[in-house]
Amino acid sequence: MKTSTLLRATACAVFCQLSAHAYALDPLSYARYDQVKTSALHMDLKADFAKKTLSGHAELTLNWIDKSARTLDLDTRALTVSKVQALDADGKWVAVRHTIDKLDPEKGQAMHIDLAALPAQPEKVRIYYRTSPSATALQWLAPVQTMSGKRPFMFSQSQTIDARSWVPLQDTPAVRFTYSAHIEAPKDLRVVMSANNDVNATGKGGWDFKMPQPIPSYLLAIGIGEIDVRALGSRTGVYAEPKRIGAAAYEFIDTEKMVAAAESLYGPYRWGRYDMLVLPPSFPIGGMENPRLTFLTPTMIAGDRSLVDLIAHELAHSWSGNLVTNASWKHWWLNEGFTTYVTTRILESLYGAEVADMNLQLEQEEAIASLATIPAAKQALLTKDPDTSSANYTDEGLAYPKGAWFLRTLEQRAGRAVFDPFLRGWFDQHAFQSVTTEQFVDYLRKNLLAKNPKLLSEAELEEWLHGAGIPASARRAVSTRLSALDATRASWLSGATPTARLDTKKWNSTEWMKFLNDIDNKATAAQLKELDQTFHLAKSANNEVAFRFFRASINAGYTDVRAPLEAFLMSVGRQKFVVPLYAALRAKPADKVFAESVYKKARERYHPATQTSVDKKMAGK
Repeated sequence: MKTSTLLRATACAVFCQLSAHAYALDPLSYARYDQVKTSALHMDLKADFAKKTLSGHAELTLNWIDKSARTLDLDTRALTVSKVQALDADGKWVAVRHTIDKLDPEKGQAMHIDLAALPAQPEKVRIYYRTSPSATALQWLAPVQTMSGKRPFMFSQSQTIDARSWVPLQDTPAVRFTYSAHIEAPKDLRVVMSANNDVNATGKGGWDFKMPQPIPSYLLAIGIGEIDVRALGSRTGVYAEPKRIGAAAYEFIDTEKMVAAAESLYGPYRWGRYDMLVLPPSFPIGGMENPRLTFLTPTMIAGDRSLVDLIAHELAHSWSGNLVTNASWKHWWLNEGFTTYVTTRILESLYGAEVADMNLQLEQEEAIASLATIPAAKQALLTKDPDTSSANYTDEGLAYPKGAWFLRTLEQRAGRAVFDPFLRGWFDQHAFQSVTTEQFVDYLRKNLLAKNPKLLSEAELEEWLHGAGIPASARRAVSTRLSALDATRASWLSGATPTARLDTKKWNSTEWMKFLNDIDNKATAAQLKELDQTFHLAKSANNEVAFRFFRASINAGYTDVRAPLEAFLMSVGRQKFVVPLYAALRAKPADKVFAESVYKKARERYHPATQTSVDKKMAGK
């Protein structure tokens, strides 16, 4: 930052402490948490698969900050509210008035609870409601969409601002609360939540949960279905559909070691257990770091443990994101950039520097390649754009590698002996808090730059935080094994090395991903056909490899791949894969009709978030 900018930021930081509303209220929430904050939530809900609804009540325990406030403003989206009660001074539940505003397409509907008739601010309120069948956080799967084909399944995805579609609450990461729940569900279906899950529970009389650590609303999570459980270690386990539990347990066997590795770097794991739930393929993202129960896509189960970096990433969120949380989605990089950095450190600790370097080089190369498709205004870690759309902050993946690259630059210059205690101190000193970039910069200045003033210039700091692209001063990771692929790729593309003579026996999945990335838009349809006939890439059990092969095939005009491509799009709902593939298909006139035909059949299988993303691509947006 320039000096004048720094002075303004410092002044603002002081002012923010005095007036949260004037500066820092989350623009994506209707909540006035400068007046009142939720300290605890209790949910008493019944799941109705026939109606695709959750119904019951939510009870909010309130911490009143403004003693004159008499209105509670909450976030909702398409909830049907039947009544609202408040706990009066005599310990009785009394009816209170409420209003719900018109729908905003992104933010949902503000709910205003009028408490002026009460003699004092109530400690608790209860909202009786039911969700909409089209709740944006929930996907209700028919039995045919599950592995057994016998029982339905439901799961949630609350991040970023979709918790409000299944619970009326202050839906902002600036507010943290503990929670408990009682859930009624159909017989023979297990309910799990981002809380303490009792492996011995039977569901008789309902399912009960407690989350004793305070969390932000986007980490509220629920899953209901045919779910089995398998222990992995003393504090780790995996939940999955019965037909997938064995494969999942095999794939995730190193999870306990990952927890220990992360603890050795960044301090104790503070969430009790670390369990995982493998969801059906329609889960829209790779993983969701719901505390105590990470939600995972089955697309990362490759059969050879080659994609377990995803587990390391979600585990890393137990420090960066869950423990120390971005105060609003404008500061998204504090969650994802930090977590991506920590992921590499966990991988290096367990599998060695070469594996970590391979993953890091691929990550950085893909980040640089992505710049061509990301508007410059969205390439900053911290956008100055006043637009309040969540898409401005979270729909581009650059925050992950760029944020990690920034931290790695600090590490390389300071040395790990200095940087590791610095980063652990950030987690320790801000544990169970919601933070801003300004707070991190203040911590950076006081605890690293003050002692090492030449480590990072003001201009560089400004460039990393607010500039487009990756700063020219950033050092790129180099893996010996990945670098060796350059000559192989060039020789194969030129025809000097026939496909049958490609020596891939010792290649791992990262090498295949690198190779496929580098031949994309360069290889011919004939070359891709030979590659598929030789190595059966369209049928690869590794979805990261299969995705890159399909993308290269589309771009090369290799139409013989359509049958396995359609099968892939019909069975996988992870946005990372399906959105780019539909976009690539739609960009080619010869493939557009095929893409529309497949999507027409596949759309109902996708999560609402995936549907929204693909809808935009199919409309050319």
